[in-house]
Amino acid sequence: MSGAKPAPGTLYLVPGPLDFGCDAQVPLDDVLPAGTLRRAAALRHWICENARSLRAYLKRVDALHPLALPLQQLQVAELPRQAHKKGDHPGSGGAFDASALLAPLLAGHDMGLASEAGMPAIADPGSSVVRAAHDAGARVVPLVGPVSLLLALAASGLNGQEFAFVGYLPQDAAVRGQRIRELEALALRQGQSQLFIETPYRNPALWQALLQQLKPDTRLVLAQGLTLADGQVRSLNVRQWRALGAAAAPDNRTPVVFALGR
Repeated sequence: MSGAKPAPGTLYLVPGPLDFGCDAQVPLDDVLPAGTLRRAAALRHWICENARSLRAYLKRVDALHPLALPLQQLQVAELPRQAHKKGDHPGSGGAFDASALLAPLLAGHDMGLASEAGMPAIADPGSSVVRAAHDAGARVVPLVGPVSLLLALAASGLNGQEFAFVGYLPQDAAVRGQRIRELEALALRQGQSQLFIETPYRNPALWQALLQQLKPDTRLVLAQGLTLADGQVRSLNVRQWRALGAAAAPDNRTPVVFALGR
């Protein structure tokens, strides 16, 4: 019927490589399947954390699969900065109504949601966009790509049947120490693996706090530079980590996933 409202498009959750901010980049086709790259290349409408970072990523995609439009002709909307700082899930303090960002989707166009590394809305903002798409009756499709939390857990030797991701630990030393002890008690009592992350420049401080606060027999996992050529996952008890000394500590540049359990 003339003038009928178009059906909404599809929101694609487009994962990115885990090398954002690292000194070296990995070949995209080593870490992302061709189907994901082709779908990303075909999209003309995007929501992202940072437009500059997205365009740098899509330039790499374009070298493998030509984009539907030149980079500067793509329609790109950025998530509010508040969502970056506090997250955009309910109760986070950064939640907002993302429906205005989805105007192209509601007009019938497919859209991509991207973060700077890994899967959007997992340890990154974007959940508000996903909720708004569902509320609008749009189809939401997560594309295949690397998720650092699951890569770390799979390689950790910890309990993969029951686990929790707890985000960032407090920066205040006393509060952080208390939080570490709480997570350890939960992991040892219930067998639930605990995963968390930190901004790379704070990695050494968090590492020292973990070695100071955790019990000697608690298993502590350091998963750094995942998917990079020099990436590694090491899983030892705290006693063993202490014996290795400073040489085993993470640096202040490489993304790390930390985990503890038994």
